[in-house]
Amino acid sequence: MTESQARFRLPESVRNMRNYVDGQFVETGKTFEDVSPLDGRVLGTVHEANPELVDHAVNAARNALEGPWGRMSVQERAQLLYKVTDVIERRFDEFVAAEVADTGRPLEQARTLDVYRGIANLRTFADLGKVANGEYFETRLANGQELMNYTVRKPLGVIASICPWNLPLLSMTWKAGPALICGNTMVVKPSEETPASATLLAEAFDEAGVPPGVFNLVHGFGPDSAGEAMTRHPGIDAVTFTGESRTGSAIMKAVAEGVKDISFELGGKNGAVVFADCDFNATVEGIVKSSFTNSGQVCLCSERVYVERPIFDKFVAALKVKTKELKIGWPDESSVFMGPLISHEHRDKVLSYYRLAVQEGATVVTGGGVPTFGDERDKGAFVQPTIWTGLHDSARCMREEVFGPVCHISPFDTEEEVITRVNDTAYGLAGCVWTTNLQRAHRVSRQLHVGIVWVNTWFSRDLRTPFGGSRLSGIGREGGRHSLDFYSETTNICLAL
Repeated sequence: MTESQARFRLPESVRNMRNYVDGQFVETGKTFEDVSPLDGRVLGTVHEANPELVDHAVNAARNALEGPWGRMSVQERAQLLYKVTDVIERRFDEFVAAEVADTGRPLEQARTLDVYRGIANLRTFADLGKVANGEYFETRLANGQELMNYTVRKPLGVIASICPWNLPLLSMTWKAGPALICGNTMVVKPSEETPASATLLAEAFDEAGVPPGVFNLVHGFGPDSAGEAMTRHPGIDAVTFTGESRTGSAIMKAVAEGVKDISFELGGKNGAVVFADCDFNATVEGIVKSSFTNSGQVCLCSERVYVERPIFDKFVAALKVKTKELKIGWPDESSVFMGPLISHEHRDKVLSYYRLAVQEGATVVTGGGVPTFGDERDKGAFVQPTIWTGLHDSARCMREEVFGPVCHISPFDTEEEVITRVNDTAYGLAGCVWTTNLQRAHRVSRQLHVGIVWVNTWFSRDLRTPFGGSRLSGIGREGGRHSLDFYSETTNICLAL
């Protein structure tokens, strides 16, 4: 066994990754390999769910919805979710190991973001569910009759949840927390690229004593596999999906005939606006994080950076220095900032954009290629963090999501100009504004057509606030009460007094 194989292995219980359906771990006759993006080695074997197993999962979820889970009080459901988080905390290092092995991300990120947020998601929504309230109104009609109107929340039904590979545990718990506290049951499919922490989560639900059928996990792919079987199943009441815009469009078509509820968080081509009065050093650090965190594999990353002309040259030079200083390497190395991309297939896509940018006339400020290490990492899916300048806003690399560690920096002259340019996109997920002028911060933020604007920060948010995008970035809002609203069916009761 090589050194990397010893350091970055999956926990023992998930090297053979089974489906979890109706409270049982299920193997199938068809498997695929879970491959490490760090060095290309096989981490484990995954059992692909067939349509019959998906059907079993949906039926089990329906039975649990109409049975013990549906009859529980919200307080009882919350207690079980707390028990799940207790298991995750006790097995914290296993969850970290699973996230690191599957994604190659820095160990510190897995500890302080991914697994930490996974626990916070479940606990926060359990807490919110316990204090969620309906509405109450008294009405007097023209004839003097009085009415009492109040609303009650009921579970929406069986939820199909299809989760991404970039933040596997965080995304899965972000959906499971509000869905389950509202009394729904779930059939969940993780990405085929990152099945390990999802399988561990199923073990946590099983160990916590959550009734069979409440949380079902099926492994597989999209078309002609578990994903398609889920979205087309007539027993599914709603679909929540995080991933590529093109896949979201396909799912939307699949569920249209049944007019199912959907919540999509899709791609982004996010703009960051840097004004000349910004805190310069803090802004440079901020753009480094918003462009290159998780190797740029975050839908919220800043791929388009607009810098006010008086500080443009200085900013490009400073960002180049900081980017070249970023450490790329093994997840447990001291001060490592970037790991690999998720797969060689995705690396090929990102590298194709690196080449396209040059063809479109970009100046490569730094990066643009593949690092070499002289060890097992050369078999991995690493790329260099890359900065471009010189592209027109109409260039493909300015309009299409790369989803890699890259940003393009453009100068701008006026506030009105930069607002128009940032909004000139098919996406509408996130934006950043860097300025010390509070009035400008409020003014510009309100004019950006995105779901969230960060001012002098990035990727920090209270879980009680809404989250989502528009246009190619998705549909619907989740987070806080918005999640409880989506995952609930509301009935208005009007009583004549």
